[in-house]
Amino acid sequence: MFDIGFTELLVIAVVALVVIGPEKLPGAIRTGSVWVGRLKRSYQDIKREVELEIHNSEVLEKLQRAEAEIKNQINPGIEGFIEDSAKAARTPSDESSAEPSAKTPSAPGNEPEPRQNPSAPATKHPQNHGKRRATRAIAMSDDSSDQPQSLVAHLTELRDRLLKALLSVLVVFLGLFPFANEIYTFASRPLRAMLPEGSTMIATEVASPFLTPFKLTLVVAFFIAIPYVLFQVWSFIAPGMYKKEKRLAIPLLASSIVLFYAGAAFAYFVVFPIIFAFFTSIGPSDVAIMTDINRYLDFVLKLFFAFGLAFEIPIVAVLLIWAGITTSEALAQKRPYIIVFCFVFGMLLTPPDVISQSLLAIPMWLLFEVGLFFGRFIEQRSPDEPV
Repeated sequence: MFDIGFTELLVIAVVALVVIGPEKLPGAIRTGSVWVGRLKRSYQDIKREVELEIHNSEVLEKLQRAEAEIKNQINPGIEGFIEDSAKAARTPSDESSAEPSAKTPSAPGNEPEPRQNPSAPATKHPQNHGKRRATRAIAMSDDSSDQPQSLVAHLTELRDRLLKALLSVLVVFLGLFPFANEIYTFASRPLRAMLPEGSTMIATEVASPFLTPFKLTLVVAFFIAIPYVLFQVWSFIAPGMYKKEKRLAIPLLASSIVLFYAGAAFAYFVVFPIIFAFFTSIGPSDVAIMTDINRYLDFVLKLFFAFGLAFEIPIVAVLLIWAGITTSEALAQKRPYIIVFCFVFGMLLTPPDVISQSLLAIPMWLLFEVGLFFGRFIEQRSPDEPV
């Protein structure tokens, strides 16, 4: 990955000259350098903000621990104050008046009315009043400690989601590992079908016959577990989304999974036969073709990843238009620059040859047109119409 060859750079220069034109090409180069500088500055700003947030989270944790310690020290004092207040409220006159008089029983209908003590407090149960006041004070102190979820809490939830995703990959891997050799045989079939008679694949390292199928099986397990992995990602970001956003995000999430699998299938069934037939046919006749199994695996994994990622372009275009970051008309006007970007992307994510670069760049351009079409369809809806 990220292997750059001279021929690929030459193809990009020719495409830029033809598509953009000699008049606009210097301005496009200057604009690209400006955007590179902006990306670097944005990276530095994000890094500083994350460091500041982590520092603030640590300070907030220390304050919360100090507050908890203070409350633990104050609560016993409050309870003692309540008990002292309750004892002081019980006077001897109140206790004697509470006892029934057995010496002078009164006749029915002639019970004396209870005497009102003007100096008595208005509250009949000072002990309960003191408890309510202390409980209210403790509750107010608890409410004041309620803080928004910190960065550490978000990172903790993200860690739990990642652990679940990794566990799903591990479970799938354990089920596929007994068939590791068969999986590698299936993956190497496009090359083996194009090899001359008598040529085979070889292993140049001692551990390659074991490690290469092992690595391929692990990657296949990840590909199969992608729906569950993306579900964990969705569960992490969904609480911060509105209902309308969720209605659009769920179809986009499902479409991104399907497009990723479609990109990998396109690479296996269309791209591999073409490039392997070309590579095996142009070599000298007296050179035996014996590809190392580990090098072959690295080659095909690069292409699987590149085509799976490239097929997400319609999703990216629809999201940019739906979020209001750009419009379909603006993307259509930038079509020449996007075509050049497709060839740059193909150069970075494919092996250093023009064929694989072009086989990736041209589908990327066509997929961009598909995303532009659906973006226009979204723009035609009224703002109040549900997506």
